[in-house]
Amino acid sequence: MKNLISQLLANAVSTLQSQGVLPSDISPNIQVETARDKSHGDFASNLAMMLAKPARMKPRDLAEQLVAALPHSDAVAQVSIAGPGFINFFQARDWLAAQLQQALDDPQLNVPQAEPAQRVVVDYSSPNLAKEMHVGHLRSTIIGDAMARVLEFLGHDVIRQNHVGDWGTQFGMLLAYLEENPVTAEAELGDLENFYRQAKKRFDESETFADRARERVVQLQAGDAQCLELWNRFNSISLGHCQAVYDRLGVSLTPADVRGESAYNDQLADVVDSLQQTGLLTESEGARCVFLDEFRNSEDKPLPVIVQKAGGGYLYATTDLAAMRYRQQVLGADRVLYFVDQRQALHFQQVFAVARKAGFVSPDMQLEHMGFGTMNGADGKPFKTRDGGTVKLIDLLDEAEERAYQLVKQKNPELDSAELQQIARAVGIGAVKYADLSKHRSSDYNFNFEQMLSFEGNTAPYLMYAYTRVASVFRKIDRDMSQLDELAPLVLQDEPEIDLAAHLAQFGSLLQYVAREGTPHSLCHYLYELAGRFSSFYENCPILAAEDQAQRDSRLRLAALTGRTLRQGLNLLGITTLERM
Repeated sequence: MKNLISQLLANAVSTLQSQGVLPSDISPNIQVETARDKSHGDFASNLAMMLAKPARMKPRDLAEQLVAALPHSDAVAQVSIAGPGFINFFQARDWLAAQLQQALDDPQLNVPQAEPAQRVVVDYSSPNLAKEMHVGHLRSTIIGDAMARVLEFLGHDVIRQNHVGDWGTQFGMLLAYLEENPVTAEAELGDLENFYRQAKKRFDESETFADRARERVVQLQAGDAQCLELWNRFNSISLGHCQAVYDRLGVSLTPADVRGESAYNDQLADVVDSLQQTGLLTESEGARCVFLDEFRNSEDKPLPVIVQKAGGGYLYATTDLAAMRYRQQVLGADRVLYFVDQRQALHFQQVFAVARKAGFVSPDMQLEHMGFGTMNGADGKPFKTRDGGTVKLIDLLDEAEERAYQLVKQKNPELDSAELQQIARAVGIGAVKYADLSKHRSSDYNFNFEQMLSFEGNTAPYLMYAYTRVASVFRKIDRDMSQLDELAPLVLQDEPEIDLAAHLAQFGSLLQYVAREGTPHSLCHYLYELAGRFSSFYENCPILAAEDQAQRDSRLRLAALTGRTLRQGLNLLGITTLERM
């Protein structure tokens, strides 16, 4: 509706420009907001106040001319002017009801598909295979996955890329330890954290071992068959650990999406040569760098993007440049989204600029770093185990499910253990994911089990319970939410119905915003507001005890669309819904 009103106002501006009322050289950024006071309208715009100065008119006088120039639309029942010149729009109830019916008739809930659809690469999760996944990998994994799901739902061709850290000097240490203790090490690989600690201990204690580890790095980079065999075995086990976490989290990453740093190893020399040929490369203290004037330090000196160390080794920047070129030339991406800690912002700004100057990507290819903040403990300090170690992600999920199990068992003591475990799994994992996704990705947030497992407030259990309330209505009449054909049409009469309906109608535009800005927390907020509006509707507008059959059928339709929208929205966040809990 906001887009429609914006277009109506744009047409009115064009009309006034043709009449000489407004200057012909202005292109206003038309903003339409949801009205806070519904007695004044459903939507409002301050366009008249924005254009009053160039029009040399009083805002209210210009508002009257804009309203007079508005094209007719069946979606708008009334337009009024308030205060100094706000233009308020009242939505037509019959038009709104028709929009909701179209959503009910469409498996996609009448959400428009993207035009034009893009090929979007989503780079997310990207753990270091030297260790097991820890809580620091959670945000990249679930925020990236939610965005991939939203983009796919809107019709984009999404390519998931798990750019795992599977190359580098640390692997020499791990391979040397695996080679030195094949039987013991093989057993220790079941616990990658312990395996890494044991290898690091040997590296620190034995210079002979350290020398052998460094030799293994050189041999690995040179393609030594034995080293590659050990490296492949280690990676296979490590990726298995990762996939177990992905499956547990319910994210859509698969082994086929893995394309790690090693995939670009044979392209790195060519990347450096290409930078040399384009005149971008400079040697500084033996290292080969790119200096860009737009990136300077506190002393106003250009910051280097180092692509090859003095000893000949390559860096993350080199691998990232190779990956960008691959994603442009091979994958044919129109847009690439990087879900990486926002502390890497400068790195990505620099490599994006180098990739463009080197011609590795086309000028119109969108490169976007979708940075995120850190996850802290409930005390606001870095999230650690009691002994100060790194918290394994799998241990966090275990605890979430156990806490959810005890909570659900307390509320539903009559359920058998199997059903309790099923509910606890969905609630526990959903709570962990939603607590993260509901915060703006750029913000740090404090992890708190008590808050995230609450059935009150903006939490996964609250939204999941809201869905079960809808499901229970249809269970009472032994009907599925999709079985609505013979029901009377949807008619909006009471305020809670209209309020709920207006919110439902915004689902498509909200998803487009999420896809554009990379902000799944906006979807969380939308669903929370939807659950609140349904609660008000449920309490004030009896459904099964409605005054007559027509009203009952209409409210059943509204409830069904609410349930389907909640289910679809939670699914886009990667959260499972339950029929009862």
